[in-house]
Amino acid sequence: MNPKTRSMIGADVVKEVLATAAKLGYHYDTAAGSLRSGTSHMVGFVVPNIGSPVFAPMLAGLSKRLKRESYSVITVEVGNTTAGELELVSELSSRRMDGLILATAHRQDPLVTYCVDNGISAVLVNRAEEHSRLSAAVTNDLEAMRLAVDHLVSLGHRKIGHIAGPQDLSTGYLRLAGFRLAQAAHGLDTDKAFIEEAASFDRQGGHTAALRLLDRIPDLTAIAVASDLLALGAYDALRQRGLRCPEDVSIVGQNDMPFIDLVSPPMTTVRVDFEEMGATAAELLLQTMSRQDQPLRNIVLSPSLVVRSSTQQVTNSRRPHSGPDIAASPANDVGGTSVPPRKPVRRNGPLKSGNYGG
Repeated sequence: MNPKTRSMIGADVVKEVLATAAKLGYHYDTAAGSLRSGTSHMVGFVVPNIGSPVFAPMLAGLSKRLKRESYSVITVEVGNTTAGELELVSELSSRRMDGLILATAHRQDPLVTYCVDNGISAVLVNRAEEHSRLSAAVTNDLEAMRLAVDHLVSLGHRKIGHIAGPQDLSTGYLRLAGFRLAQAAHGLDTDKAFIEEAASFDRQGGHTAALRLLDRIPDLTAIAVASDLLALGAYDALRQRGLRCPEDVSIVGQNDMPFIDLVSPPMTTVRVDFEEMGATAAELLLQTMSRQDQPLRNIVLSPSLVVRSSTQQVTNSRRPHSGPDIAASPANDVGGTSVPPRKPVRRNGPLKSGNYGG
């Protein structure tokens, strides 16, 4: 009855046993089997916000890879409180999860400490710690922001602002670092006046941060934003101030989350392959579960720029604007020009600045 051991006996015997089991209405008792084997063939996927569009492709990628090894996946939303995270992960552990894929990591993370101290097989995905204690599958955030700034500079923009994500998360921290490095490489202003940190990676956070940025730098011509959700909030802020995207202010997002090509204007963004990231995290977890002393591996996937309609050549002055834009509605232009990504960069060893995030 066990698919993993059927190859040990003849195919005709397997067929006869399965037919007899079906006739008798027999079903394999997974709970009883886990007591005997010590494994449940269940993996927990722990996310901070199940409503975020980036987690669906990530879940698809990791589920496909784990299914090939007969593992099932349980997705759990833990919110953004440390106490809530620890309580739910403790419960998952008590239910005999064989391993965890954590999309919740902070740069210094108590949940990682809990997993390490309790011998729980776990890996990180999309975010990582500042100092590696678990293997991780992430994207190159420094490179992602360089692509965004290079694109804006190529269009003639010189007054470029940045809406950063929370700095206790690797994605927010490294994308801000990438923005500063890219600005400096082009001889542009890296003053903190051009940078506004959002309270959270969501649309409201982007809206509030964009308003503050526009108040401080009224002649801003472009904004490189740390995520697509934050960028949607920036769209809202421009509309509120009677400004147009991209005629008055160009915007570049990060992630290329599902349906971001359907907003108005379709968003220029930096693509992260979240399905590949999920599959990579699953592979790392399988290696970790098979061998507890498995060396740490940090696999960094390369991002790519996708040019759509939210960016254009800088103009000399803003033109009067008589009506509001629509921040998120179906658009006629749903295409985009994709700059081909480079092959994924796969690196082993400790996680260093620039090698984690997402």
